[in-house]
Amino acid sequence: MPDSQRTVVRDPAVLALGHGLFNLAGGTWPLVSMRSFEWFFGPKRDRWLQRTAAALLASAGWSQLRAGTSPDGLEHARRIGLCTATTLLTIDVVYFARGQIKWTYLLDGVAEACWIAAWLQADVPKDRSKKRK
Repeated sequence: MPDSQRTVVRDPAVLALGHGLFNLAGGTWPLVSMRSFEWFFGPKRDRWLQRTAAALLASAGWSQLRAGTSPDGLEHARRIGLCTATTLLTIDVVYFARGQIKWTYLLDGVAEACWIAAWLQADVPKDRSKKRK
């Protein structure tokens, strides 16, 4: 990969935008079309719970998009990104292994693992002027 592409991938503002859009789209999908979502991921017993999880994912994506480009904003987007991706990856792997969800969730698991790797390699600036208590 050329250095210019590697730099873009490590840019936390680019990651916040990309991951925020990914989470917003993923959360919005079952709210807009439960039928196509269930076709791809399988039928859901408790649609109210699926809609709740979807709205939370969309909220996380929106928060990443609105975090801003200050050091604090980018660190906020990174924390949301890492926590969301780790949670979804864990759910994808554990519940697929138990035979409770369709194999297509592993596709999401691969995407979540990529987001985790990207955030861990990102050049998130630290605001050294603040001291945590």
